[in-house]
Amino acid sequence: MNIKREDIRNIAIIAHVDHGKTTLVDSLLKQSGVFRANQVVEDRVMDSNDIERERGITILAKNTAIYYKDIKINIIDTPGHADFGGEVERVLKMVNGVILVVDAFEGPMPQTKFVLKKAFELDLPVIVCINKIDRPEARPNEVIDEVLDLFIELGANEKNLDCPFVFASAKKGTATLDYNEDVENMDILFKTVIDNIPAPEGDTEGPLQVLISTIDYNEYIGRIGIGKIERGKISTNQEVVIVNKEYPEKQEKVKISKVYEFEGLNRVEVESATVGSIIAITGVEDIHIGDTICDVNSPEPLPFVKISEPTIAMTFSVNNSPFAGREGKFVTSRQVRNRLFKELQTDVSLRVEETESTDAFKVSGRGELHLSVLIENMRREGYEFQVSKPEVLFKEENGKKMEPMEKVTIDLSNEFVGAVIEKLGQRKGELVSMTESNGGYARLEFLIPARGLIGYRQEFMTDTKGNGILNSVFDGYALYKGEIPKRKVGSIISFETGESTAYGLYSAQERGILFIGAGVQVYTGMIVGANPKGLDIDVNVCRKKQQSNIRASGSDEALRLSPAKDMSLEEALEFIEDDELIEVTPLTFRIRKKILDSTKRYKSKKNN
Repeated sequence: MNIKREDIRNIAIIAHVDHGKTTLVDSLLKQSGVFRANQVVEDRVMDSNDIERERGITILAKNTAIYYKDIKINIIDTPGHADFGGEVERVLKMVNGVILVVDAFEGPMPQTKFVLKKAFELDLPVIVCINKIDRPEARPNEVIDEVLDLFIELGANEKNLDCPFVFASAKKGTATLDYNEDVENMDILFKTVIDNIPAPEGDTEGPLQVLISTIDYNEYIGRIGIGKIERGKISTNQEVVIVNKEYPEKQEKVKISKVYEFEGLNRVEVESATVGSIIAITGVEDIHIGDTICDVNSPEPLPFVKISEPTIAMTFSVNNSPFAGREGKFVTSRQVRNRLFKELQTDVSLRVEETESTDAFKVSGRGELHLSVLIENMRREGYEFQVSKPEVLFKEENGKKMEPMEKVTIDLSNEFVGAVIEKLGQRKGELVSMTESNGGYARLEFLIPARGLIGYRQEFMTDTKGNGILNSVFDGYALYKGEIPKRKVGSIISFETGESTAYGLYSAQERGILFIGAGVQVYTGMIVGANPKGLDIDVNVCRKKQQSNIRASGSDEALRLSPAKDMSLEEALEFIEDDELIEVTPLTFRIRKKILDSTKRYKSKKNN
């Protein structure tokens, strides 16, 4: 019997990074009475992971549910970064419509395009929410036109072009259909969702089908499968079979331990759930994204979104520096291996392969950000390891070498346009379009090989004095574009092991920019700075001044050291060359040469 679940709406919230999507969910949660009146609620409560909170980005898709007049609205907050596109595509399979959040000043951005295109392909209705309407520089009318232009560009149908526009200030917790009107709450947004997003429907009596779209992991109960019930009903202790459209040979009988539904930010245990509900199930160890949970007598797998292929790879290896094992809790190859393979359980866009060496693993992901978040998570969990320079994954088609391309959108002040075009031109970037807006700003669009972007973001921030905004999204594979010039700076390398001294650093700083200050433990072969002349040079940063009992006036005054450049992980990944590594520990990052001994390093260079 086919029924419509009028008491449920399933929606995903999509937006570009920093357009206020997670803050909007906060306001909806607060106004739907999820929290007690006196409960202290953090801002951006949905970004639960430390890195998400620090960087202000959403990495993992999150589920929450709110009630509005007895109707349950399941909301999935999705990542805006293209690096986490694998998350987005799967999530859209669980919902019946999307809310597109757009900043009232910035307008639609490239990452918005990526997710929106997927929503149109799945024929999902869209509600446009123009957020931050209270910004002094908000320009709602122009943004409406930009959104509709984007819809046309992405091939939206008549129904999509006729979608409702809601104007909101997530920060103030208000929403309205007319941005000149003063309102006090978000009721309009709730009503728009209920009126415009179709209720899920399906056969409640038919044999069970649940497509698993997300996997969570808990130390105590193991893997948790999250998905929407497409047909039938699921209960605790039910016998089911797991099948997968991609792997027809997979047929595994299991028993469901517990079934949960979402309420607010919590999972609530239920005895059973039926068509249209988004549920989490436990007790199935071998559950993967893309699996379908079916009735034992009717194993019919559902088709699943193809996951984007990785475009960048790095080698993760056991730390073998002179300081190995001093700061980390997990340092052996077995521990690093287990952690990397555990990551595969929840991250579908990641690949981990064994290499000829038992101490090294090739890890491939969707981009630098994707891999740097994994490194950062492992470091915080107490792992110690080394990573190599990110390298692009090439393909071969019809005997020709193909490489991944990125579409780059840059917003910047007109005065910096020339410098950016020149730099990206050297990196084989092709300028596709350039539009100038009022107020002395321009938007540039480039097509550039993915490897041309490695190491560029830092330079870009310098060239635009920190005011430029650069966004990139994967654009497919194209013919190999030829050699790209390497970094222009050389490394300043320590040739002593010991503690850096102000005296030693004072002499070294004449050679370039230093990455360390005085009183830092260093070892032979560790990189302590960058030399602008492009040559690698060895220096002794542990040198102490010869002690004598004669004092000269003036020469013993305090040595003035320039402030050291504190490298972040992304900056270090962009800086290193093929013969260098980053040593990652829970306390620090160190950049080093692969071959620490300067004589051996010189010989190996000669032989190459």
